[in-house]
Amino acid sequence: MVQSYLRHGPTQAFGLVCSSSSNSVFDGKLAYVPALEDVLVWDLKKGQMLAMWHDTGHRAEVTCILRSPQKDHFAVGYADGSIRLWSASTGSVITTFNGHKKAVSALAFDQEGTRLASGSQDTDLIVWDIVAEAGLYRLRGHRDQITAIKFIPATNDVPSTSTAFTSVMLLTTSKDTFMKLWNMSTQHCIQTIVAHRSDIWAMDVNVERNIIFTGSGEGEVKAWSINTESISKGLTELDSGEINKIILPIATLPLSSRHRVSQISFHPTQPFLAVQSHDRSVELFRIRTEEEVQKKQLRRKKRAKEKKDKQQSNSEKADNEKLEDDEITLVSLFTPHVIVRASKKIRSFDFGVSLKDGLQVMTALSSNCLEVYAVPLPSKSKDPLEASRLYSVELPGHRSDIRTLCLSSDDQLLSSASNDSLKIWNMKTTACIRTMDCNQAICSTFLPGDRHIVVGTKAGELLLYDLASSSLIETVKAHTATVWSLHVRADGKALVTGSADKDVKFWEFENKIAAEDSTQSGNLVTLVHLRTLKMTDDVLSVRYSPDNRFLAVALLDSTVKVFYQDTLKFFLSLYGHKLPVLGMDISSDSKLIVTCSADKNVKIWGLDFGDCHKSIFAHEESVMQVLFEKDSHYFWTVGKDKMLKYWDGDKFEHIQRLEGHHGEVWALALSHFGKFVVTGSHDKSIRVWEKLDDPLFLEEEREKELEALYENGTIEALNRADLAIGSGVGDGFPESSISAEATGVSKQTGETLMAGERIMDALDLADGERRIFREYEETMSRTTEDDAVKLQPPPRNPVLAAYDLEPEAYVLKVVEKVHSTALHDALLALPFSKVISLMEYLNIWAQKNWNIILVSRIIFFLLKAHHHQIVANRIMRTSLIPLRKHLRTALQRQKEVIGYNLAALQYLRRRDQTERVAHFFEEESSAEQVRLQISEGKKRKRVNLVS
Repeated sequence: MVQSYLRHGPTQAFGLVCSSSSNSVFDGKLAYVPALEDVLVWDLKKGQMLAMWHDTGHRAEVTCILRSPQKDHFAVGYADGSIRLWSASTGSVITTFNGHKKAVSALAFDQEGTRLASGSQDTDLIVWDIVAEAGLYRLRGHRDQITAIKFIPATNDVPSTSTAFTSVMLLTTSKDTFMKLWNMSTQHCIQTIVAHRSDIWAMDVNVERNIIFTGSGEGEVKAWSINTESISKGLTELDSGEINKIILPIATLPLSSRHRVSQISFHPTQPFLAVQSHDRSVELFRIRTEEEVQKKQLRRKKRAKEKKDKQQSNSEKADNEKLEDDEITLVSLFTPHVIVRASKKIRSFDFGVSLKDGLQVMTALSSNCLEVYAVPLPSKSKDPLEASRLYSVELPGHRSDIRTLCLSSDDQLLSSASNDSLKIWNMKTTACIRTMDCNQAICSTFLPGDRHIVVGTKAGELLLYDLASSSLIETVKAHTATVWSLHVRADGKALVTGSADKDVKFWEFENKIAAEDSTQSGNLVTLVHLRTLKMTDDVLSVRYSPDNRFLAVALLDSTVKVFYQDTLKFFLSLYGHKLPVLGMDISSDSKLIVTCSADKNVKIWGLDFGDCHKSIFAHEESVMQVLFEKDSHYFWTVGKDKMLKYWDGDKFEHIQRLEGHHGEVWALALSHFGKFVVTGSHDKSIRVWEKLDDPLFLEEEREKELEALYENGTIEALNRADLAIGSGVGDGFPESSISAEATGVSKQTGETLMAGERIMDALDLADGERRIFREYEETMSRTTEDDAVKLQPPPRNPVLAAYDLEPEAYVLKVVEKVHSTALHDALLALPFSKVISLMEYLNIWAQKNWNIILVSRIIFFLLKAHHHQIVANRIMRTSLIPLRKHLRTALQRQKEVIGYNLAALQYLRRRDQTERVAHFFEEESSAEQVRLQISEGKKRKRVNLVS
């Protein structure tokens, strides 16, 4: 009989406030921040998480977040090149766009929120239609990652006879030092500017002032003007023979620091500009009006004149000053206002709502923390203005890597420790219930009774914490170097510690009465040093056997020494690892010891003779920790390859691989009842993996892994840009289009391949059904009436009978179920023989007036993608001619319906406007109302009209 195991699955991820993979968005109350593959919604005033946007099964990191002008919608870009449109009210995905091959690095909505432009590390710029849920076109021209995108709206004052660009334009910047202006109607780049000498990292546009700011990797901010006259006239040749430029340079804005400019933002309503050019600060500039600048210049002139009268200076010098002052420079328009200084490195910032007495600026820090600052408005007092911190969200997460985890004996509490803090979590609610200061924690454990925690540090100290009072009650200078490992004996009466100072020390727990000035009352636990075992090399791990017989010590020389626990007499030496053993564990029956090493291997040893049962290549990187499940020989390993793996120690089988972390996994803790596993990582997240009721069979699991590998290989081959449609793979467009500036948007994914297969299956089923009934009808027409009565009709296909659909209706049902964003790529997966078959059904659908919008979309795409083969194939004429006739009739009918509806809507608008105007005039009153008004003394004014 085949052995089955129980599957484990991810259930919770916590410990994250915000990750540093993406920018954050703030609306004055709520912050929308990245949390690895999820987006979290925080109420910053309350410090409370309101929602988590999680797409099940999707593991790519969030790289870009943007709010739509339709306030409920958010566009979120991911590291796998996909873009998801989220609804904030429901917390669900509206649609998914797949077109980029690498991480999405920039997003921009147009003014109405109907089009979305996305830039990526693959250097492509794609424009998406949000309403039609389809990619419009791909623009190529940049040579490196696109860092910023902005829509420049069309000018409204263009006359109807003008040949100018009345379309919206796109402005993009990239790490290739170029700033490009794209015309969206012609889908071409109309101006390329070498904006900086190094990478351009940030850009923003102020449409009202027609000004652009760009920031470079060298800490330089340049201002550019948008020539609206050139936009309205179009690209025309000047007298000098040059073509007029739309974007012109103005000047450079001086900054307080010369670090990389990582973000530039104009305030949406107030005259402020913010620039982040330093790791920990955001510089705010106030945009003065021209009147303010002129007043200041007049004051300056007045002071200069007074000075001249006093010193009787040269008149020429005064004239020069006058000429200089008359010019309004960029520096005089943009004056430094306030510098917002954060506590840690800033990843991104965003403006909140304007307060009565100032602005709100939210900073998302790289250290898993959010801060909101109040920036005062300019005042007449000469005191320097300073930004003050309003709120911060930092308690629900660690500032640095989680290095150690441990669970209480009842699995109710989880302790996690990092370089700066020790946190206690409630495992049911995943809420952080205690936070205590802790310096450079390396290892930790709950003491018997679950009321105290011991933490080993890099400095060689043992820190003893009391949970009830959440305070440090004792610091023991145990070792002179890093305490790498500690373990409580199975009987709960002793503790062993191993350190880089080559000592293994044994400690006993002792109760003492608290001092009068102590914050604790009653008995206190303290550690008493019993004895020391000197080793020949640094001790990396120590472990007691559950039967209290043995002590295992892992050394830096890659060996594991086993001693008798009571006498400390040497028993075994386990030799075989090529690099040091980083972790080990002994099974509950004390028969097996498993060791994991920096050589990426896991070795299973017998504890009776010290023989190596099996050596397994476990991870792609160093294996950091290993633990046995209670009362079994199944064990878990974590490694620097971001993986958590489950193994059978008797059959030496790999049971399950669990992916989810986005950084090295440092820490591992197992439930004492075998219900779940907890992991802590470099990505600052803590993840819980629960045991499910779903059985797992090894053969099925290996088949799934092979299928996933094959599918990924197939998708990579299909997405190769150097192969065109004729070769059977590629993006469905001729080879010449690969070097073209504007191309179609296409990317094959697992979803599109599955959709293509479903369409092919439906076509095969429907073709077979139609052929059988056609043969039946032909047989009926050849036989006499008496024989025809005896001839039974063939049975219907069970699928069609179950749905009670005709073959052509079934094919339409399958095609309609394909998501509109995946439809084009699904059609590209069809072989040409299936395209010919689909054409026949398109003709039937057009004839029966079924979903004409979908029929038109499919036929136009197929004609574009397979143009050469369709033109060269004579058989296609028989299906194309009736299709043209039927489609024209159906489209004419659609046109008439749209025209009728449009006329009706215009009539309703006119009637609404008339009714609104009528409200301004006095309504005609009845005789009774007039008499009532007269009695109240409000007589109507009578006017004699003369013709």
